[in-house]
This record gives sequence, structure tokens and C-alpha cells, in this order.
Amino acid sequence: MQKISRGFHDLSPSPTGCVATIGNFDGVHLGHQAVLNQLAMKGDTLSLPAVVITFEPQANEFFSPDNAPARLSRFREKVEALRCYSIQQLCVLRFNKKLAQMTAEQFIQRLLVDGLNVRYLVVGDDFKFGKDRLGDFAMLQKAGEKHGFQVVNMHTFAVDNMRVSSTRIRQALSAGDLILAEKLLGRPYRMSGRVAHGDKRGRTLGFPTANIHLHRRKVPLSGVYVVQLYGIEGEPIQGVANVGIRPTVGADKALLEVHLFDFDRDIYGEHVQIYFLQKLRNEQKFAGLDDLVVQIKQDCKQAIHYFAND
Repeated sequence: MQKISRGFHDLSPSPTGCVATIGNFDGVHLGHQAVLNQLAMKGDTLSLPAVVITFEPQANEFFSPDNAPARLSRFREKVEALRCYSIQQLCVLRFNKKLAQMTAEQFIQRLLVDGLNVRYLVVGDDFKFGKDRLGDFAMLQKAGEKHGFQVVNMHTFAVDNMRVSSTRIRQALSAGDLILAEKLLGRPYRMSGRVAHGDKRGRTLGFPTANIHLHRRKVPLSGVYVVQLYGIEGEPIQGVANVGIRPTVGADKALLEVHLFDFDRDIYGEHVQIYFLQKLRNEQKFAGLDDLVVQIKQDCKQAIHYFAND
């Protein structure tokens, strides 16, 4: 990816135009990947750059932050995933009151025509945009006829005869079905972040952990998992992880804690990726730390057994 544009003021249209798509791309799942590949192929055919247009925060997070679903990927993770595809530019529009009040006609003119000079646009046929969500696929097609750009529908991508969607992946993660989540994503579900100093309680219990702050309002999964850590020398490194608020020690903020097997290096400050492979159990509150230690030992034994039989 050659450029990340932030807002309308940062756009500089190419004289020859571009091919583009609009969406949240939360998780960059198989359905998204099909669109990105479709866009890149069209860009190659027309010798035009491919542009992905997305919003930060997402519209539902702006209008109803407390009721918005948990994100599959935070912004940095989304950017990292998009870099794997032949996308020349990521256009990030800040979703705020000003954008929410922009009419559909203004959105088309300022973004697609003046801002990017779009020649080919891929969107879902249920895509709504502009003030009061009055803009739709039919309006885009009519605008395309007027301004000289083609508007095409995203092809529905299905797995097991069901449409792949971020919602379906969230449901799979919530149910602990990591196999289904992996099928829909095209890879194991993962979270990334920088290893931070914690309260060192795990070390005193005999299970030192790499602590990763999640920087999210909501987390799409919780509990104890078999994991692999990537991003440092010797990857992948096997381990077991807890995602949640750690009720036994009275914490109230969600944290990702990873205990790595046969590992004693200092990795504070490293940016790592955690791949979730199998759920072992839900998070639970124990009567005391001794009971917690007994359970952690059992979790580790199960995880080691998983890797031995993988």
C-alpha cells in the first residue's frame, strides 16, 4: 500500500482516475478478500490504482457506541491485513457529525468525483450512505452514468452455502467455534498489540505472561485458548492465553495475557500477533489463587496435548 489518505482534504485525484470499493472491511474475511482481488484485477486491466475507502470510527460506533458490535480487528490490524493485497491507497474518512450530515449527493461529488475521480466502483447492493442513509446502489449507478464511472455489485461469497460476513464470524467466536471462524476468515482469528508491563502476578504464580492491551471498547471473544505467538524470533511460539477481565484478581478492564511454553526472553515493547487455535474454557472466578494455579496447570496440559496431536 503506497498511501493512506485521512479525510477529504488529503485526497488528490489521479488525472486518469482509479478503481475503488467502500466498506468497513472488519476482519478482512474471505468475502472482503474476494472483493479486493476483484478490484485489483480490474485495476490491472484498466491500468488504474486500486483504492479502498473505509470509515473510522465505523458508522454504528458513531451513532450508537454502547450498542455497536465488537470489532474483529482494530484499525491497525485492518491496515496490516489490507497490505497483503494489491491496494495502492487506503482512504480513511473520519465518521463524525459533519460526515453524518453530508447528503448522498454531496458524498458522491466530493469523494467519488472530485476527491478520487473514480472510474469503477465495487459496493454491496445493500450499501446505504449519506444523511439519513438516503443514498443507495441505484443512486450510485445513476451518478455513474452522469459522471462516467461504472458501479458493480460485490459478489456474494459463501462458505457451506451461507454468506460470509463479519457478523457470522463474531457469532462463531462468541460460541467458541474457532474452526468455523478460521474457515470464514481464511486464516486463524488473531489479535495484535504491543507487549506491556503488567502487575507481574503471573510470574509470582509460576506462569509469567506477555500482557497485551486490547484498545477496544468490546472484545469479540473471551475465555482461555490454545494460541501461537508471531512477531518475534523463533515464531511461532506455542502457548495458552486468557482474554477477559480476570475476575479472580478483581480486574475490570479486558486484557490479553499469554503464557508461552519454554520461553523466558524479555519481549516488552515488541509488537506481536496472537493466533487463536482452540478454546479451552470460559473465563471463571476461582475461590483463591491456589485454585487458579491448579486450573492454569490443567489449561497448559490441554494446550500441550493439542500441539502434540496437531
